[in-house]
Amino acid sequence: MTETVRNETIRLEPGRVRMLRVEHDDPRVQGLLDGLLGEYTERYGAEGAAAELGRYPVTEFVAPLGRMVLAELDGEIVAGGALRPYRPEPDGTPRTVEFKRIWTSVAHRRKGLGRLIMTALEDAARDLGYRSVILFTGPSQPEAVALYERIGYRWVDPTTIDDLPYPKAVPFAHDLRP
Repeated sequence: MTETVRNETIRLEPGRVRMLRVEHDDPRVQGLLDGLLGEYTERYGAEGAAAELGRYPVTEFVAPLGRMVLAELDGEIVAGGALRPYRPEPDGTPRTVEFKRIWTSVAHRRKGLGRLIMTALEDAARDLGYRSVILFTGPSQPEAVALYERIGYRWVDPTTIDDLPYPKAVPFAHDLRP
């Protein structure tokens, strides 16, 4: 199977990867959380991993304004991400979404899953009425920085953001409107 995502061709075996939009309490979300815990522990240590996962518990991604996206391969969750409202507009309407928990299993990287997750998150955000995206990554995640730049996200000067989630956060933004 060949799938085009943002004008780039990704080769996946037919029928093997299932993209799922799920609620925060779907049991398959645990596969994403377990993968993130391992990844964050390796990069930031156990304390850093616990702090990050505790800062944004899974309840932050509750419908109707939040969602989780998972990639399942042969019954295993191998990639995923989540979205939640980010700062409502003065009228109370959330127009900017924040993408969090974007992860791909080390064993399945460099196969286009990150792009598929980002596209699925963007589609879910548009369906929920969001107009723009903000996301933050860490300086110890150069693969994430490279992915976001490749797919057209723009770097945001961190000094222009009042509520950085942590001092060394690397912010990116993207417009969802056509």
